[in-house]
Amino acid sequence: MGQSARLTFCGGVGSVTGANFLLEAAGKKILVDCGLVQGSRFADEENHKSFPYDPSSIDYLLVTHAHIDHIGRIPKLVSEGFRGKILSTPETRALARLMLEDALKLIEEECRTTGALPLYERKDVSAALSLWSDVQYHEILSLAPDVSVYAKDAGHILGSAMYNITIDADERGYEETRINADGEVEGRKMRIVFTGDLGNSPTPILRDTEEITDADYLVMESVYGDRNHEDRDSRRRHLKDVISDTVKRKGTLIIPAFSLEKTQVLLYEFHKFEEAHEIPVVPVFLDSPLAIEVTKVYQAMRDNFNDKAMAEDAREDIFRFPRLKFTAHSEESKAILNVPAPKIILAGAGMSNGGRIMHHEANYLPGSQNTILFVGYQAAGSLGRQIQDGAREVTINGQKVAVHAQVETISGYSSHKDSDHLVEFASRAAESGALRKVFVVMGEPKSALFLVQRLRDYLGIDAVHPSLGERVELA
Repeated sequence: MGQSARLTFCGGVGSVTGANFLLEAAGKKILVDCGLVQGSRFADEENHKSFPYDPSSIDYLLVTHAHIDHIGRIPKLVSEGFRGKILSTPETRALARLMLEDALKLIEEECRTTGALPLYERKDVSAALSLWSDVQYHEILSLAPDVSVYAKDAGHILGSAMYNITIDADERGYEETRINADGEVEGRKMRIVFTGDLGNSPTPILRDTEEITDADYLVMESVYGDRNHEDRDSRRRHLKDVISDTVKRKGTLIIPAFSLEKTQVLLYEFHKFEEAHEIPVVPVFLDSPLAIEVTKVYQAMRDNFNDKAMAEDAREDIFRFPRLKFTAHSEESKAILNVPAPKIILAGAGMSNGGRIMHHEANYLPGSQNTILFVGYQAAGSLGRQIQDGAREVTINGQKVAVHAQVETISGYSSHKDSDHLVEFASRAAESGALRKVFVVMGEPKSALFLVQRLRDYLGIDAVHPSLGERVELA
């Protein structure tokens, strides 16, 4: 007999952040991601809300990758009773430890400032990590007699995975399930694929996003569902121009960079620039303890690199170059202010919603000779989005700060697929004829709805943008 399943959209709809999806099948409750809602504050009302399910009833939590909008509420889940098993790739588990501990520091700092109650405590982070186990790419893992999961490389960040969840195997059972030559699971009834975030392949460092060709249902992201990125040559030229122009003005270039993936890609680009003498030689500061630690994980797990990056890294460290300084300690960070311009500062957080970048913005945004460069997505409501949208004055740590610096954006360094490549990905998924429906999630409404229309009009796919809390019966 076949099994039906129920899918509930508990987060990650109507917004880029806060990914949280519940799949119920064969008597099991499986969460996919449990992320923080981002945009303004870490300890805001939205993140403090109760989960729309009983955390103690959840059997498994599958984690697609280690960005905080996909893992940030896991300790809260644990504090409210979750005792199931957390599964991810080994790389995601290693990165999640760093990301959760860093988020906790920001939460604690914010609570001291605002008097808000913390979202969770250190013991909750430790408890979550104790429940964590690994799943390897291309490995079938049985979650129940009638449920298995198979991970493919999403190409988004180190360790990012798409999960193909298979429900109700035929009479052979999963112990005899086979993988065919195309990497597809044979002997199954229903296949539900959660993409997590999809990589902007090809990337300088990581392998390409793998194809999905056998899904009945696809839950896919739409961060850039309504627009395309600059091509790779254009983004490199744009970055070089921004650097050169700021140096000519004897200014400071500040880059709010996500510590995970974005920073490593930028370090790689700077390394290549310096190697080819393509940019002026100026001091570059990586002012982020988290990014420094994440870079160490990348170096330790370089088996995930693409062939070109792996070969380059075997010759020399692709994340290092002359004039680069890692400033792990706060005293070193403060001393950057005394270094004469021109100079370049990479610091977190990527949306300017915490971390050291806020201090640099307070110091350098008022100067017209300076530049702030956005290379990652800025969620609605975030300080980064306010600056990107042209605000002439912003509030940083309770103080009004004028914005006279040049404001630049390079979308080509996004770690997400753009609209055309999302459509291409869905097209490949539809080729087998098995695809019944695509649920477009993890995007602002305008972006998600635009992608829904493209999938309907161009590919004839039954695509929908679900609402928060919506439950769907799958059969």
